[in-house]
Amino acid sequence: MDNNNATIQQNQEIQNEDLARASNAIGLISQAFSEKVVGQERLRAILIISLITGGNILLESVPGLAKTTAVKALASSVGGTFKRIQCTPDLLPSDIVGTQIYDGSRGEFRTELGPIHANFVLLDEINRSSAKTQSALLEAMQEKQVSIGGVKYNLPNPFMVLATQNPIEQEGTYELPEAQLDRFLFKEILSYPSSKEEVAILKRIESGILDEGQDQETEPRVSADEIVYLQGLAKKVYIDDAVKDYIVQIVSATRDPKSVIAPDLAKYVQYGASPRASIALQQASKVLALMNGRGYVIPEDIKQLGFSVLRHRIILNFEAVADQVHSEVIINAILNTVTTP
Repeated sequence: MDNNNATIQQNQEIQNEDLARASNAIGLISQAFSEKVVGQERLRAILIISLITGGNILLESVPGLAKTTAVKALASSVGGTFKRIQCTPDLLPSDIVGTQIYDGSRGEFRTELGPIHANFVLLDEINRSSAKTQSALLEAMQEKQVSIGGVKYNLPNPFMVLATQNPIEQEGTYELPEAQLDRFLFKEILSYPSSKEEVAILKRIESGILDEGQDQETEPRVSADEIVYLQGLAKKVYIDDAVKDYIVQIVSATRDPKSVIAPDLAKYVQYGASPRASIALQQASKVLALMNGRGYVIPEDIKQLGFSVLRHRIILNFEAVADQVHSEVIINAILNTVTTP
């Protein structure tokens, strides 16, 4: 990639004061997150990126890795509302989006909004809800609105869904359809904390820092207007045509892997990523550039986000399942093969 400073400056709309303001706001959110969550730096980054892009996250991890604490910390840092929904097989769409209730005293129906009407919504074990309930989430996640009794209700801004899956307990679950998976900006896999981080968690619990009552005492670090400002600023981040072409080459390689990677790996891919993957990489990389104090995207931003954006959009065949080959292996081969501009 040609990093000619004159070219970047000519196309750059973001001034140094804008970058400083963005860095300060993102730093305050990060600080609030770190006060409540030990480690999980990758989760912190994707939460902030999703917040600014307006995207949703699918999180896969075993229980007890601070997913709820992380989202609540993000919500409190921006003064947003938080709702947690425990998904079960008997959960109905109306339990999430809301319903109409007949008011006998007035002789009319009134609308009761569901828990989806919050800035940050945690859907715990989304794959335990039925297909009908999962489909009810599509409009909310994609259109930022829901329909109740034929009336459309806009969801608040910012709005973000963080849905979780438990990889070790699949009995009584419903696999998410590809159409819904594609609605998630990221799919992230959380790992256990290190021994040092786990000791830090024990110390924080002993000191009372992580007590539930502390959440109500936390003052917002960043206003809603500042989030709207960051959302607008991210759209102005410069991305060179060479980087856009790089994004398309990576995503195209998932659709025709035999032309890019070794045949013994390419044979495992059944379907590649849709254009939503290219859009997601472009939008997310712009926010990542802001987080790194830049007003322009570089190829390393794309590589850093490649796994989170693509792992749930590459559909592998039964042979891959039998051979225990995961999508990360395919993504890694593609990123190492496609020429970096």
